[in-house]
Amino acid sequence: MEQTGQSESRITAEVAPRVATADEVLAYLTRHPGFLADNPELFDLLTPPAPQHGVGVVDMQQFMLQRLQSELARLKSQQRALISTSRSNLNSQTRIHAAVLALVGATSFEQLIQTVTTDLAVLLDVDVVTLCVESDTGPLPRPPLPGVQLLPSGEVDRLLGADKDALLEDQVRGDPALFGSGAGLVHSEALLRLSIGSHAPAGILALGSRKPHKFKAGQGTELLCFLAQALEITIFQWLDLEG
Repeated sequence: MEQTGQSESRITAEVAPRVATADEVLAYLTRHPGFLADNPELFDLLTPPAPQHGVGVVDMQQFMLQRLQSELARLKSQQRALISTSRSNLNSQTRIHAAVLALVGATSFEQLIQTVTTDLAVLLDVDVVTLCVESDTGPLPRPPLPGVQLLPSGEVDRLLGADKDALLEDQVRGDPALFGSGAGLVHSEALLRLSIGSHAPAGILALGSRKPHKFKAGQGTELLCFLAQALEITIFQWLDLEG
């Protein structure tokens, strides 16, 4: 039995992996001074030394603390940005839903137009909302209702582009052709295409804000386009148009 135990010890010794000595680790790090900088995850595993002071002494504990503090600050910044974005998105969603309910709740076409040109500005927290409609009757007549702007034929595609349903711009000067007498208030705008039907003229729902960055390129347009689509359907139903 003793001989067997000695044999097992020899086998274990032969297969056991060799562990580098402290001197070998020190020599390797000396030859590769950038090793820890290239492998910062090791600082989460190492036991820091007690703080030391003096010429030529590197305080690894302080280095690790600064690294953790920087990481924590970055995570907190990301968290604050995420919370702010989530709140903003929820607020926008709530406003759009309230606006859509106001549209479908109109009891006449005239009330619908009044809701668009008056109530939506409050519901959406903007300063001016107009309904712009193309007219191909020659010289443009006077707009039939307050808040309704008449545009030359083809103007919707010229403003938005033939393949776009929304245009958001910041730091602009409001165009009187779109915003009428309220153009002076507009410093950012959202222009939303209205395709009411093949037998109806093209149109734009124009939202204007005095805040220069209320609307800007790169913002999501899904909720605004949903609002425009709800308005399209509501107008289509009130006018009893064919598709």
